[in-house]
Amino acid sequence: MDIDPGLAVTLLREMIRIRRFEEKCAELYSAGKIRGFLHLYIGEEAVAVGVMQALTLDDAIVATYREHGHALARGISANPLMAEMFGKQEGCSRGRGGSMHVFDAATRFYGGNAIVAGALPLAVGLGLADAYLGRRGRITACFFGDGAVAEGEFHESMNLAALWKLPVLFVCENNLYAMGTRIERALSQTNLIAKAQTYGIAAESVDAMDVVAVERAARHAADAVRDGRGPFFLECRTYRFRAHSMFDAELYRDKAEVDDWKKRDPIVLLRSRLEETQHLDEAAVATIEGEIQQEISRAVAFADAGTWEPVEQLTRDVYTPTGGSL
Repeated sequence: MDIDPGLAVTLLREMIRIRRFEEKCAELYSAGKIRGFLHLYIGEEAVAVGVMQALTLDDAIVATYREHGHALARGISANPLMAEMFGKQEGCSRGRGGSMHVFDAATRFYGGNAIVAGALPLAVGLGLADAYLGRRGRITACFFGDGAVAEGEFHESMNLAALWKLPVLFVCENNLYAMGTRIERALSQTNLIAKAQTYGIAAESVDAMDVVAVERAARHAADAVRDGRGPFFLECRTYRFRAHSMFDAELYRDKAEVDDWKKRDPIVLLRSRLEETQHLDEAAVATIEGEIQQEISRAVAFADAGTWEPVEQLTRDVYTPTGGSL
C-alpha cells in the first residue's frame, strides 16, 4: 500500500465506528429515544477521520451541527456522546446541547454549532488567543460546509485570519448541498479554492471519499499552519448519503445521483484496498465490527440508564443567581 497498513486499518476502523454509531442514532431517533434535530454524517466519515490524524491533543476543534463523527474521531467516548443525544445529565454537554451542540473541554472540542458558519468566528478567536499568548505549534481546526461559504462570517473570518496570520486550519466539507440547495444555485463562484486564495490564504482541494488522501492533505495543511505560515484552507470534496436531517423529504436530488456517489463509499474503497493487498481479511473485519457493536451497545445502555436533569435546575448556567453581587 501507499500508506502504512497499520494506520490504514486504524482509519478504516474509525470510519466504520462512526458509520455504525450514526446508523444506531437514526434507529433510536425513529424509536423516539433521540429527539429534536438529527443530522447524520454517513458518507462523509473520511473527512473527520483523516483530518484528526493531523491534529495533536493541544489543538482545538470547532465543528458544525453534523458533528457526531468529529466528536468520536477526536476521542470523545461513545458513552457520554450517546447520553448527550438522549438529553441525559451524563452527556458530554450535561444533556443541554443534544445532537447539535456537542462540547467537551477535555478534548478541546468546542462544538457542535447550530448556526451555519457560526464556527468560523470562534475558530478565529481561538487562533487569535493562541497567537496573542505565544502558544507556538498549537492550531485550531474549523470544520464547516459549503453552505457556510455564502455567509458573511466566512469572508470576515478569512480576512482576519489572513490579515493576522492566525494558526487556523479551515476545513470545508463540500458535499455539494447547503441543506437542499445545490452549490451552483447559491454561489456564482463555485471554485472554493479561489475564494480562499482571494484573501491570500494557501488552499488545496482533496478527494474526501479517499481517507488516505485526506490524511495526507490534512498533514500537509496542518504542518503549514503549525510552522507559522498563517491559515490554510482545505476543501474536502465529499457527499452525504442520507438526507440533510431526519426531517428532510429530500426532494432536491435524484436517487441515481446518491447511488452513484455510494459507489465511492470511503469505507468500501479502503476496505477493498486493504483486502487486495492482503492486509485485511473477512475475519479481521468481522472482529472490528463485533467490537464496535459492543461499544455502541454499551453506549446505548449507558444513555438509557442516564438521568434527566431535575426541573428545579433547568435555569442553572442560564441566569445569574439572585441575591448575590456581581
